[in-house]
Amino acid sequence: MKVLKFGGTSVGTASRIKKVAGLAAGAGRNLVVLSAMSGTTNTLEEIAGYLYNRNADGAKDTIARLESKYLRTISELYSTEESRRQCTEYVQAIFEGLTALTRELFGPVQEKMVLAQGELLSSRMMELYLREQGVDVLLLPALDFMKLDAQGEPDQDYIRSHLLPMLDAKADLYLTQGYICRNAHDEVDNLQRGGSDYTASLAGAAIGAEEIQIWTDIDGMHDNDPRVVDNTRAVRHLHFDEAAELAYFGAKILHPTCIQPAKYANIPVRLLSTMAPSAPGTLIDNTPDSGTIKAVAAKDNIAVIKIKSSRMLLAHGFLRKVFEIFESYRTSIDMICTSEVGVSMSIDDTRYLNEIVHHLKKYGTVSVDLDMCLICVVGDMDWENVGFESRVMDAMKEIPVRMVGYGGSNYNISFLVKEEDKKRALQALSAQLFA
Repeated sequence: MKVLKFGGTSVGTASRIKKVAGLAAGAGRNLVVLSAMSGTTNTLEEIAGYLYNRNADGAKDTIARLESKYLRTISELYSTEESRRQCTEYVQAIFEGLTALTRELFGPVQEKMVLAQGELLSSRMMELYLREQGVDVLLLPALDFMKLDAQGEPDQDYIRSHLLPMLDAKADLYLTQGYICRNAHDEVDNLQRGGSDYTASLAGAAIGAEEIQIWTDIDGMHDNDPRVVDNTRAVRHLHFDEAAELAYFGAKILHPTCIQPAKYANIPVRLLSTMAPSAPGTLIDNTPDSGTIKAVAAKDNIAVIKIKSSRMLLAHGFLRKVFEIFESYRTSIDMICTSEVGVSMSIDDTRYLNEIVHHLKKYGTVSVDLDMCLICVVGDMDWENVGFESRVMDAMKEIPVRMVGYGGSNYNISFLVKEEDKKRALQALSAQLFA
């Protein structure tokens, strides 16, 4: 059995729901994980914002707008009056429940319930459409098996013991919701953004799936991406650690949290496109490709903080004090380089940059560089592969480099450059490494 996850853009319209239904029904007896229709979770967050601020009119207007979208989709999706009636009744009940919240006290528990409605809607719509097409489909409520423990982490033993018996029921296809779950208090909760990928990976690990497939509308997700390098080609195979590196650098089709459960269970993940279903996609597993460079990726809007202090020299505890400042503002450091009297750190979250810099000035002279770009070369970068690092460095010989990261991982070499030099750097690396 495989686990097939379909993202929000893949089920964003009636025509796309029909396409996904055909792909799922034609793939065999598998477990399908669905996200909410594209735009739904953002709108539900907007509704929750109004409810927090006790703006009942704003919430009602937004609820009505979202309900109209679903009713239009229903009219386009089903061919029988009975299917339209059943789905309309379900959708109207969901939105009546949301409207009722405008008359009640609203807090975090209610917010999680609001955010869960998108997946409940999309899965019910898909179930009814598949039944209309003659598919024997069984809807497995994620709230019955997907659970968090007291630390807020997925309870994998609970997931396994509750999901496996559900699959004993005979059906041609199984369907469930991504993203949503219950917490240790049995309240409705969620797996945060990208949670549908996480659901698929957790479910795949729980049932020992043959493969986890992450289906996405790739063309729709990359319409706005700048094309800075010509003659690019798809990467057909990645190690899990290589995929983890690329996920941070903007590989939107795979959420970083998706990787770990599949990696530990040794279950391959395949990235596929609903726009090109016959394409082989990208396979991610634990098998390394020795001596190869796979890809180059970049991330914009990076800030670099440099602190220089003679107190670092032969001192212990200095870096701990620096890191504690970042920890207090819940800001992750992406890349770090140190010398005897200085340390440079890059961050991609600048919400608390001014506060961090203010506190760092207690320990030394601080400078900040903005509008930087982090470029990552991903592949088999084990230090014993003689010549790999020189090839990469040679490509960057005409580019001013602010920082270099090598040796922290066996799978990447990273460079920090000005955003204005990003295009030249990517083109130089492509010509040197892939020509």
